[in-house]
Amino acid sequence: MADSFDVVVIGGGPGGYNAAIRAGQLGLSAACIDKRGTFGGTCLNIGCIPSKALLHASERFHEASHDFAALGIKAQVALDLPAMMARKDKVVGELTKGVEFLFKKNKVEPIVGEAKITAPGTVAVKTRDGTRTLSAKAIVIATGSDVTRLPGVTIDEKQIVSSTGALSLKEVPKRLLVVGAGVIGLELGSVWRRLGAEVTVVEFLDRITPGLDGEVAKAFQRILAKQGFAFQLSTKVVGVEKGKGGLKVTVEPAEGGDRRVLETDILLVAIGRSPYTANLGLEDVGVALDKRGRVLTDGLYRTNVAGIYAIGDVREGPMLAHKAEDEAVAVAEIIAGRAGHVNYDAIPSVVYTFPEVASVGKTEEELKAAGVAYKVGKFPFTANARAKTIAATEGLVKIIADAATDKVLGCHIIGPEAGNLIAEVVLALEFGAASEDIARTCHSHPTLTEAVRQAAMGVEGWTMQM
Repeated sequence: MADSFDVVVIGGGPGGYNAAIRAGQLGLSAACIDKRGTFGGTCLNIGCIPSKALLHASERFHEASHDFAALGIKAQVALDLPAMMARKDKVVGELTKGVEFLFKKNKVEPIVGEAKITAPGTVAVKTRDGTRTLSAKAIVIATGSDVTRLPGVTIDEKQIVSSTGALSLKEVPKRLLVVGAGVIGLELGSVWRRLGAEVTVVEFLDRITPGLDGEVAKAFQRILAKQGFAFQLSTKVVGVEKGKGGLKVTVEPAEGGDRRVLETDILLVAIGRSPYTANLGLEDVGVALDKRGRVLTDGLYRTNVAGIYAIGDVREGPMLAHKAEDEAVAVAEIIAGRAGHVNYDAIPSVVYTFPEVASVGKTEEELKAAGVAYKVGKFPFTANARAKTIAATEGLVKIIADAATDKVLGCHIIGPEAGNLIAEVVLALEFGAASEDIARTCHSHPTLTEAVRQAAMGVEGWTMQM
């Protein structure tokens, strides 16, 4: 096999495999290296995809157990957790095979092994058969991120788990304590809450989902509390003790104060993720990192070392699979001599709980801090006909537009199918649309998308509620 490539990508996640595939589509010889053994990265193997499979299954279980009667359906429901986990694994397996198919189709060489950059243009890969040396005109670092550890707490993936362990529990815990009220903690907390666990969330900050629009975050917390979540905000974990009856977790106020002990069966550490740059040889070749350990790049994803690029979670920006995918396409096109570009003002984020929470663009808090004059339109799902027919009326759509130009600046949705509904506004942001453009665009009736239109109409005060 050839050891010389136009592009060598280190990391086989959404950023890595998409960069390699796009390079192949552009006629470049490309290799993609990943040490896991199955391509797809954290997202496909132990992150986005398996969690969404469990979120879907647990939501259906809860719906059948609690909500069918109101629809005139009588049902007796029993949980088969091994079958639920098996389906999750089946979905992951099918999608990893899909990545392998795309590699073959686009003439990308997949290499399983541990990569290290030994010099600009040179990558050494430790494989089962020994060390293989690759030369490349361009090296793309797409190694993603790893679980952020909680100081003094050792993750054993049995009683004290990261997101990885939380996706593979053998039984439903009676009590689950989640450290961190971000996306991962709330999604996985939702899975096990629906299946019967008592869920308590401990968060260092005084609010959940930091970075989310404040109004939407408050509504989100109220809804989760109604679903049975208990929250300990402005609180930090200072110690964990294992015992025969479970775990004793010592907490105290974030600013210090009297300590308390919370008892739980499983502790999920979900305080964020950190860029994965260990053992890549970056220091040896002089690749610069910032204070958070991220690879520093310019606007073209180039590091300070010629021929070495970085994309995805390992560089600045939101740690989102679709952000990495967009950067993957852009960097491959740049390497091929084309114009690659990512609009960072139009990258959505979604929390896949029920209801879902989706956001794109600026929040009110960000615009106030920047001194930007804006106007807001809102529409509640309680007034949406389709939401009523499917018994999913909690939440709202909120659209923010520039006060002078009416250009859409942001959108924040909590409600059914929010992750899909946000796409319309992402496209509006990409094209620089005004709220009036959405407001005057015909939407099918009755649909959830009408709530987006009504919120846009609300920016100018002509919402028509039902």
